[in-house]
Amino acid sequence: MRILCTNDDGYLALGIGVLASAARMIGSVTVVAPDREQSATSNSLTIHNPLRVRRTTDGSLVVDGTPTDCVILAVNELMDQKPDICFSGINHGSNMGEDVLYSGTVAGAMEATVIGIPAIAVSYAGDAFEDLAAWEDVVTSVLRGIIEQGDFPVDTLFNVNLPPIDPAKVRGVRITSLGKRRYSDSLTKAVDPNGRDYYWIGGGEVSWTGAEDSDFTAIREGYVSVTPLHLDLTNYKLLEEIRGWRLSL
Repeated sequence: MRILCTNDDGYLALGIGVLASAARMIGSVTVVAPDREQSATSNSLTIHNPLRVRRTTDGSLVVDGTPTDCVILAVNELMDQKPDICFSGINHGSNMGEDVLYSGTVAGAMEATVIGIPAIAVSYAGDAFEDLAAWEDVVTSVLRGIIEQGDFPVDTLFNVNLPPIDPAKVRGVRITSLGKRRYSDSLTKAVDPNGRDYYWIGGGEVSWTGAEDSDFTAIREGYVSVTPLHLDLTNYKLLEEIRGWRLSL
């Protein structure tokens, strides 16, 4: 099995090293990752500047672009053959609820799905990133378990989140839905040394809501969360109602 590994934390991040090591237990691995942190870049493409690629001493391919750029270059130019599957991560931080709309890690897996390659995004919901190596066996088991189910559902990727606990204490795997996350006080306004206003987005307190089977609930209770994400954002339940609006010019 030919496996493409990418991420949004950059090629030096511990997470992608652990993911690639886990992936090597399943197949042949090619790492194509950004040259720097690309968190919250979502599905952005680099279209106004050329992209450059270099190879590291360990054979990884490093791109001065986004996770989406990495996947496009890997599939269309850098790999001798099209990968059978794409793994993205392990992200340093969770990707649950609305995070999936902003995440470069999820976007890397999503771009592979768009191209027609099965994909799995993996994220760690804690902040003790130095402990990620201990998750290798669990990650290998989860990835292999998903792959062994057979063909992936059409236009679907799997979003995996690991709970912030000792991997030996994980209670199992739950199939989950996306929760809903809300930030409060996430915008900071301040003044720079020149007396000009500036704004910083991020931080603040997070509150979660969602169904009993939501991703954040699984993580909170010590389970690995696996959420199927579909590329089609159409709200089919509203189609007939909206067609009755008699919109016209």
